[in-house]
Amino acid sequence: MEGPAEGGCGVPPLTPSMDGGKSAGPVKREEMFGYRIAAGSVDDCLDQVVAWLEDGERRRYFACANPHSLVVAEGDPEFRQALLDADLLVPDGVGILLGSRILGGEIRERVTGSDIFAGLSRRLDRAGEGRYSYFFLGSSEEILRDISARLSRDYPNIRFAGGFSPPYKAEFSAEDSRRMVEAVNAVRPDVLWVGMTAPRQEKWIHQYRDKLDVNFIGAVGAVFDFYTGNVKRSHPVFQKLGLEWLPRLFREPRRLWRRNFVSSPLFLARVIRERLGRGR
Repeated sequence: MEGPAEGGCGVPPLTPSMDGGKSAGPVKREEMFGYRIAAGSVDDCLDQVVAWLEDGERRRYFACANPHSLVVAEGDPEFRQALLDADLLVPDGVGILLGSRILGGEIRERVTGSDIFAGLSRRLDRAGEGRYSYFFLGSSEEILRDISARLSRDYPNIRFAGGFSPPYKAEFSAEDSRRMVEAVNAVRPDVLWVGMTAPRQEKWIHQYRDKLDVNFIGAVGAVFDFYTGNVKRSHPVFQKLGLEWLPRLFREPRRLWRRNFVSSPLFLARVIRERLGRGR
């Protein structure tokens, strides 16, 4: 498939109706344990991403922060650095909202990888036919085919530039990563979505982003499976209550028990210690 023009050059910027009608200024950040987490709404974050796509600067990326990822990152320096260096780190987890409230912060809205993917897709689709393109890195060949088919239905003005299913192994070799980078750069997409689960996806993006010929990169984990319906998201009621994790825990207890019964209490304990320390 023919590669897209770099950065959408030669076309007018998104109109106010396409970018929400707001000034796309920097998203307000709030520091939590050294991480600068977005303290704005979903729309605020989307405004920022659209502005980045418009300015043409390359290789910005976003990642998600939740109690489990922040706890894991404390024992994984490479993962921690990937989160620290993210251009946009969104509060994906009700525990982050609770922690912010306890610490006197202002994070009040959860922003998930699904929110960014769906919201950005709606905006870029309205920008006009063929102006923006996506590349999907991760998951299986079958899921990538499903994404291509659904994308053409849901967002017909966004071009599916391609997809690449990396090998299923604990660690990628240098050759594996070279092939992944080459597959992306062969079509030069505007947006690269990486769905390889945390912390692998964040660490891979951090290590190779300087070699990637893309405008924006999103670490979106299970969004590939959610979007194709391979894995069902929890009911919107659970999402609104901040309990999206609960039905998923019942479905996948062996995979998710640690993040909910180990990482979440450890995170909360750290928040309380921080709060008490400030009091003293």
